[in-house]
This record gives sequence, C-alpha cells and structure tokens, in this order.
Amino acid sequence: MKKNVMIAIAISLVFLASIPAAIGAQPPKYRIGIVFDIAGRGDKSYNDGAYNGLKLVAQAYKGYIKGDPDKVNSGTEIELKYLEPKQGGQDREQLLRVLAEDGYNLVFGIGFAFTGSIEKVAKDFPKTNFALIDGTVAGLNEDSNLTCISFAEHEGSFLIGALCGLMISDKPAAKLGFLGGMDNPLVHKFQSGFIAGATYVNSRLRKPGMIIPQYVGKDTTAFRDPKTASAIASAQYNSGAEIVFHASGGSGAGLFEAAKYYGKEAIGVDTDQGYSYMTNDKDTTAKEVGKYILTSMLKRVDQSIFVLSRNLIEQGRVKGGYKVFGLSDNGVGLAVNEFNQAKLSPYAARIEALKSKIVAGQIVVPSNDADTAAFVNALK
Repeated sequence: MKKNVMIAIAISLVFLASIPAAIGAQPPKYRIGIVFDIAGRGDKSYNDGAYNGLKLVAQAYKGYIKGDPDKVNSGTEIELKYLEPKQGGQDREQLLRVLAEDGYNLVFGIGFAFTGSIEKVAKDFPKTNFALIDGTVAGLNEDSNLTCISFAEHEGSFLIGALCGLMISDKPAAKLGFLGGMDNPLVHKFQSGFIAGATYVNSRLRKPGMIIPQYVGKDTTAFRDPKTASAIASAQYNSGAEIVFHASGGSGAGLFEAAKYYGKEAIGVDTDQGYSYMTNDKDTTAKEVGKYILTSMLKRVDQSIFVLSRNLIEQGRVKGGYKVFGLSDNGVGLAVNEFNQAKLSPYAARIEALKSKIVAGQIVVPSNDADTAAFVNALK
C-alpha cells in the first residue's frame, strides 16, 4: 500500500513539473525583434533606449526577451529579441533577414544606417512589418510593410539650449559647447535646436564664438569613439564652455569623463544618462561621473518601439508610412529625476512655457544650419 502511494506521488510530481514546460511550449502570440546600431547595447544612449522599449513591451504584454542576460521575463505571450551588428555594421542586412526568416512579426532597424538594407529586406518579406528608426525611405503609405520613425530632436534640443542659456546668464564670459557624433544632417538637428534655444533666452550668446560646435567624425564610428570625444570636450571646456551638450551616442562617455576632470557640467542624450550613471551600482566610478551630468535631451526611442509594438499586439497590424515623435506627444523632452530636480527647479516654469509655445506653433524651431542662422539673426 505504501509503495503504491509513493508511486502515485511520484507520478503527480512529474505531471506538475511538466505543466510549466507545457505552458512555455505554447507559441507566443507575436514575435518582435530589433537590430541595434553599431555601438550596441550598453551604450547608455541610443541603443539602450531601444532596449528599454523591449522591456516596456515585455512588462505591458506578458513578454520575455529571448537570450537576454538580464533575463527580462514577464510571461510567454510575446517573444522579444535583439541582435547586435559587427563593429563595422557590414552585417546589418543579414541580421534583419535572420529575424524575418525566423518568423518575427515586427522587425526594427535602429539607426539611419539601416535605410538601404531595411528597404531591400522589407521588399523580400512583404508579410513582415518593418520599422526604421531615424531613416527615410521614399514612396511609403499606410499599406506599406515599412514604417519610418523620426523625432523632432531640434524641439527637445531647444529646451536644452534654453536651460543652458538661462543657467549661465549671470556669467558674462561663459560659453556653451555642442559635441556631435557623426557630422550629418540628423545630428545637426540637435545642434540647430540647441543654438536656437540658447540664443533665444540669452542675447549674449548670439555673438560669434559663444557657442562652440564640434564633431567626432564623418562616419558611424564617430558614435563609439569616447577617446576623441573626450579630447574635443576638453578643448571646449578650456575654451570657456561651462556646459557641453552631446549628441554622439556611445562617444558621450568621453564627454562625461572630461566634465568630471574639469569640474564642469555636461548634458546627455537619448536616455536619462544622468540617472543611469547615478544608479549604477556595478561601476564604482559611475556615480562620481554622474554628478556632472546636468540632464539629458530625451529622445524616446523606447516609446516609438512600444507604440508600434502596441499597435501590432492590440490591432494586429502596424500602419506603414511615416511617424514623427515630438514635444507634443513627449517623444522628445528634458530629463528630470531625483538627482537633478533641485538644480533644474528654478528654470522649470520658463522651460515649460517655452515648450507650450513650441507645441502651439508660436516658436518654430530651426532644424538645419541655414535656418538656424536666420533664426538667430531675427532675434537681434
């Protein structure tokens, strides 16, 4: 009798143990994948913003990130995955194809460098939804299987420039610096908004040489060259810059080190970089660096990934064509957190008022060098 009971218990335990496996064996409702830009995950900027988007989807829709070292797992209904290209990015197209061939329903290419590759792959996989961050493919419509996502970086950068202009208004000799990654039109949108905002609130900065813009390089490696970025930032600080704002991806780490060395302030980009540094318990030096990161210009790549994923999951499809995220829908903005709130508080009302004017169309922020020059001249 006792032996039979033991056998029954053993069978029950085997059955119970098999339940999670059976549940896990059920195919996910949707599969969503991304291919990072060349700096990869861990850049505390652009790509980490994309990774955060996957986490938002996992949390909201009972999903998990396949193969993720951090083991993000809120359920088995949505499978998420990311791939990282080689250092030169020459395998971008191949990685997009891998995800499409594996049956992923929505595939993101993170960065304008994917433009040619994703256009080609989208044509080869007409039943797969694709999304391109920061790139433009002509001739799309709502029925296309490709969505091009862009951001009003110039609008968010205007608020950053205004903040900096206000903060140095009582320092007659103080200058500002802008540190760009790759010297291209996209990064010049950041520079344009920054200069426009700073000169709008501080007439002294309208004089030539008061805002110092410099770039790391001419190709995509400029987004992962912190050594060169550090040298440029050091020169800017030595030339009188009190605050330097960067739009250089992973190269921004070099700016932050220079800011710490000179005891000056820096401004991050894409994600809340100051918060990331100040809450990093794995790197003993991160918090010391984080003290010099005043704020960041948020470019909500995470929200763009979440919104398109939400459309797929809740509506069964993603509209093709073009979508822009700006100040009106909090697609860009200024990072406020527990570490910088007190320092930013004196300027909060003025910044909010400027934001309202931009959203209402009362301030039209320039997005290129020529329009920026005209904008500044009109202020004089």
